[in-house]
Amino acid sequence: MTIDQKYINQFLNVTSKAALASFYFIGKKDKIGADKAAVDSMRTELNKIDIKGEIVIGEGELDKAPMLYIGEKIGNKNGPEIDIAVDPLEGTNFVAYNLPGALSVIAIAEKNHLFKAPETYMEKISANVKEKEVIDLDFSIKKNIHNLSEYLNKKPEALTACIMDRPRHKLIIEELYKLKVKIKLITDGDVSGALLVTDKKHQVDIFFGIGGGPEGVLAAAALDAYECIFQGRFLFETDNDKVRARNMGIKNLKKKYELNEIISGDSIFCATGITSGDLLNGIIVKGEDYISETLVTHKSSKLKKIIKNKEKI
Repeated sequence: MTIDQKYINQFLNVTSKAALASFYFIGKKDKIGADKAAVDSMRTELNKIDIKGEIVIGEGELDKAPMLYIGEKIGNKNGPEIDIAVDPLEGTNFVAYNLPGALSVIAIAEKNHLFKAPETYMEKISANVKEKEVIDLDFSIKKNIHNLSEYLNKKPEALTACIMDRPRHKLIIEELYKLKVKIKLITDGDVSGALLVTDKKHQVDIFFGIGGGPEGVLAAAALDAYECIFQGRFLFETDNDKVRARNMGIKNLKKKYELNEIISGDSIFCATGITSGDLLNGIIVKGEDYISETLVTHKSSKLKKIIKNKEKI
C-alpha cells in the first residue's frame, strides 16, 4: 500500500494550523498554554481528514493525556487505516521564551508500520550515509568519527557533530573535542537536531546522543525518506519503565533498532516552523495573512522539500 499524495497537503495543513495556534504564545512564558493550543488545533484538524488513524506516538498514555494520547482513534473514520506519530509542539520552552527552533511535527505510516515507542529515553545516532557499516551505536565515538571521515573524505577537524547540551553527554563531548571535531550544541529539540544531517546546507555530518524515544521515532520517519542511517536503543531508568515497555510488546530491552525496524512502508512527514531555527523559518504574520515553512517528505513519491504556505488567519 502507498499513501495517496492527496494527503500531503492535508497533513501539511495540520502542522501549519497547530504551529499558528502556539504562535500566539511566543514570549509569554506560558508553555502549558502553548502546548494545549497546539494539541487542540492538531486534533481538530486531524478529525477532519478521511482516515482511520491511531495515535502511536502522542502526548502520553490515556491517564496522562486527555487528547492525542497513545491508542486514540483519530480521523473521520472514512479512508485508509494509518499509524500517526505527533509532537504538536516540539520545544515548549522555545515558544514560552521566544527562542529559536520550535516546531509542530507529525508523521504518518501504513497501519502497523510505525514503532510504538515507550515514553523513555533513547540512545541515537544518525548520518546521511548509505552504507550501514559506517556508523553504529556499538562503535566507539572515535571509530564512528574515523569511519565517517573516510567515507566523506573529510578530515575529522572538518566534521561537525550535533549533540544536545546535557550533563549526560559530557564524556561524548570531551571525546569529540579530543578528536578536534566541530561541535554544534543544541539546548533542546532533538527531532530537528537529528534532521540537520539531511542537507549539506546545515553543515552537520553526524548526530549523537540520548534524547526522547518518541522524538526518535518522529525523526526516523523523515530520515527514512532521505535514506539516511539511523539507529536507536531505548534506555529504561526504572523497573516500571521496563514493565510498561514489555506491555507494549518490547521483549529485548537492550535491542538496537535499525531504521527499517522503526518505520517501514510508505510515509508522510511534516514539520512546520514556529520560531525560526536551523531547520526552518518561523511563522510570519503580515496583516490578515500568516506565512509558514514546512519540511515535507512523502517516501513513495520521493518528495523532500520545504514548502512555504500563505493563508488567512
